Amino acid sequence: MALQCGIVGLPNVGKSTLFNSISNNKAEAANFPFCTIEPNVGIISVPDHRLKILESLVSPQKVVPATIEFVDIAGLVKGASKGEGLGNQFLANIREVDAILHVVRCFDNDNIVHVDGRVNPVADKEIIDTELQLKDLESVEKKISRVEKIAKSGDAKAKKELSILQEVKDTLLAGKNARALVLEGEDAKAISDLQLLTAKPVLYVANVDEGSLHTGNKHVDALRNLVKEENAEVVMISAAIEAQIAELENEEDRKEFLKEYGLEESGLNKLIRASYSLLNLITYFTAGVQEVRAWTIKRGWKAPAAAGVIHTDFEKGFIKAEVIKLSDYQQYKTEVACKEAGKMAIEGKEYVVQDGDIMHFRFNV
Repeated sequence: MALQCGIVGLPNVGKSTLFNSISNNKAEAANFPFCTIEPNVGIISVPDHRLKILESLVSPQKVVPATIEFVDIAGLVKGASKGEGLGNQFLANIREVDAILHVVRCFDNDNIVHVDGRVNPVADKEIIDTELQLKDLESVEKKISRVEKIAKSGDAKAKKELSILQEVKDTLLAGKNARALVLEGEDAKAISDLQLLTAKPVLYVANVDEGSLHTGNKHVDALRNLVKEENAEVVMISAAIEAQIAELENEEDRKEFLKEYGLEESGLNKLIRASYSLLNLITYFTAGVQEVRAWTIKRGWKAPAAAGVIHTDFEKGFIKAEVIKLSDYQQYKTEVACKEAGKMAIEGKEYVVQDGDIMHFRFNV
C-alpha cells in the first residue's frame, strides 16, 4: 500500500520548493501564485537502514524499498471553497490523499511575496482550515438533505445517520475540523463516503529559514500553540536547505552537508517518519535471493491481511506465516540457520505482524 500525502498551503509558503527537493518530478517554482496548476506527484523511496542489513545478509538480485507519494497541490487561497483560484479543482485533488502535509510559512523574507502581504502562520492556517471546512460543510449539507427524506419515513438507520451528520455539521459551523470528532464503527460509516477534507490526518510543516532550523522562531511558536488542541505534530524543515541537499547526488556529500548544519537527518526523512507515525504504519520485509522488499501495512494488522498486500491470493488462501526477527537474522546469518536454532516462528491467522518482521507466507488457492 503506497502512502500518499498531499502538500497543501497558501501560495508562496515553500510548497513547490519543498516538493522539488524531495521528488524527481520538478514542479516549477516561481514568485507568484498558481504556478503549479496541476498536482505534481513524486514517488519517493522510503529510507530504511534495515534493508541494507538484509541486503548484506541475503545478497539478493535487487532491493525494493517501500515508497511514499507526495502530491504537490497548487496553492489554495481565500474563497477556494467557492472556486476562487481554481479552488474546486485543487480541493478535489486533496480528497484523494491519505494525509495532508500543511506547509506553513514561518520565515521572513522581503524578496518572497506573501499572498496577503504579511507573514502570519496563525492567519495562514486559519484560511486553509476555513476553506476546507466550508467545502466539507457543502458535502455534509447535501447528504443531510438526502438522508432527511428517508429518516422522515421512520427508517431507524437513516435517523441515526442523520444524527451523526448533524453533529459533524455543528462541528464545522463552530469552525472546527471534522477530525475533532472521534467517530468509530457505524458512526464513522455515516461520513466515510464523503471523504471529508478536514477528517484527514494532518501534519503541520513549519518552513523556516536556515538560522531557525534548530531553535525555531516566533512564527513556529505561534503555530505550535495554535495546533496544541488538535494534538497534531509540527515538523520544522527548511525548504531552502532541502533544495540544496537534493542537488547533491553523492550520499557522502549529503552526509557532510548535513553535518555542516548540525543535522543528523534531512527534512525529508523527518517528514516520512512523521507521516508513518501519523497514519500508524509499519514495515515488514520479505527476503530471498531474487529480492529483498519492504512492505507497508497498518499497525495491528494480522498475518493474512499483511500477506494480501503482496497479492490478494496470499490472503484468500493463507495457511501460515514463517516469521524471523531481524536481530535473529543478523545473529544466525541465514534463514536455514535461524530455523535450525528455533528462531523461525510458525504463525497462524491471528498473528499480529510486528514492525521489522521478516516473513514468508504459505498459501493455497
